[in-house]
Amino acid sequence: MERIKTGVENLDSIISGGLPLGSVTLVSGPPGGGKSIFCFQFMYEGIRNGEKCLFLTLDKKVEGLIIQAEELGFDFQPAIKQGLAKFLFLNINKKLIYETMTNEILSGEWDRIVLDSITPLSEMPIYIQNVEIQSEVNDITPDDLPSGQNLPVRRIHLRYIMNTLETTDATSIVTSELPAGSNLLSRDGISEFLADGVITLSLDPTMDRRKLSVMKMRNTRHTLKPQEIIIEYGGIKLVSTIPVSHAKI
Repeated sequence: MERIKTGVENLDSIISGGLPLGSVTLVSGPPGGGKSIFCFQFMYEGIRNGEKCLFLTLDKKVEGLIIQAEELGFDFQPAIKQGLAKFLFLNINKKLIYETMTNEILSGEWDRIVLDSITPLSEMPIYIQNVEIQSEVNDITPDDLPSGQNLPVRRIHLRYIMNTLETTDATSIVTSELPAGSNLLSRDGISEFLADGVITLSLDPTMDRRKLSVMKMRNTRHTLKPQEIIIEYGGIKLVSTIPVSHAKI
């Protein structure tokens, strides 16, 4: 299987060389866990390889993201000017958000796609006028629709997003908030079942430690043991790793 390097130092060595080509990987973690930084490294690695990269953001404006990335050593401006990278803010308050997002993803231009984060999309009210998911919506009763917090409604959002990413040839990263102490692998509790891979980022303030765990990775031999990481200039780095030969699929 062809592999795509993550750009995270020492991570590829524990996932058989990288993410499976064309896969969708969920990266979950609490605030400050390093989710956006992970995405910067994934994007930057693609750019270094001449790949075209798309960053879709729902939580932060593009200007702020680019400044944050530069402070960590990732200057995306040259790639943006060359057409190798694009940052696009998706306004959750716009009814055409799905159309904007889908048109960009399905344009066929991108080798790597980042969606940071999927949480606002899973919690927004559902609009079906401009999205071809009517057949699935017909299975939902009227009582399910108003809140946007109902499990069936969230499942529709998430399945639609994941399916859109899977129909492309791009390798994608999707992030999700993960409340401290949660037993789930995403805030919505559904994304981990739809994604091809799941990587969690955690932090322990009392011990001043951060960890990364590969919880799931399609067709990939890996360890489930949490790996200690540090975040510094240049991004996330695994401090120590377990050889793939000692891991399990």
